[in-house]
Amino acid sequence: MIEIRGLEKYFGTLQVLKGIDLTVPKGEVLSIIGASGSGKSTLLYCINALEEIQAGSVKVDGTDVHAKGTDINALRQKLGMVFQQWNSFPHLTALENVALSPRIVKGKTKAEARDIAAKQLEHVGLADKLDVYPSALSGGQQQRLAIARALAMEPEYMLFDEATSALDPELVGEVLDTMRLLAEEGMTMICVTHEMNFARDVSDRVAFFHQGVIEEIDSPDKIFGAPKSEHLQKFLSNIR
Repeated sequence: MIEIRGLEKYFGTLQVLKGIDLTVPKGEVLSIIGASGSGKSTLLYCINALEEIQAGSVKVDGTDVHAKGTDINALRQKLGMVFQQWNSFPHLTALENVALSPRIVKGKTKAEARDIAAKQLEHVGLADKLDVYPSALSGGQQQRLAIARALAMEPEYMLFDEATSALDPELVGEVLDTMRLLAEEGMTMICVTHEMNFARDVSDRVAFFHQGVIEEIDSPDKIFGAPKSEHLQKFLSNIR
């Protein structure tokens, strides 16, 4: 599981995370919602050690992410992450993009890495795009390529940081369908998202962030159907 206790994060004098306590057990899909600047994405970056923390702890399967002796590269093999921008290598085909990390990080042979890549590209619905370069893919296809690239490392957890926010509206659905598939397969997922239908339909729990704290966390039915927090009520009202 992922265990977060008393997590504090500052950028200079600005405190972005204010004592976050959160446990995400294996197999859970947790969606994180809230206004821009509330600390949602920063939390993911702290989980994956892409940002340092100032207080508290983050543990993944008992390993303290921010402890001095932690092997971050080994840890990140457990934590697949998909960003807002897909960041594929433009000079490599889809197959080559996905095969790269298994070869370099996990030491797979070229043939093994290509087999893994082909399997994951099929997994995300891109079996017919193996030899296509990223520039010839739509935004939705490029984001699914990014998901395949993360899955090729066989992670135990997937972190999604607004995976659809850079996409045109007509392309959002195909990425959300891929995320739904992973959820159905039992992947543990933390999804920072502004897609409320996805959060309501797919999540086991939804956490509402407000100004650096988890102001409310509960089942989707309670978050969307009977919100307690005045800030959450206002947030949902503005979205609707």
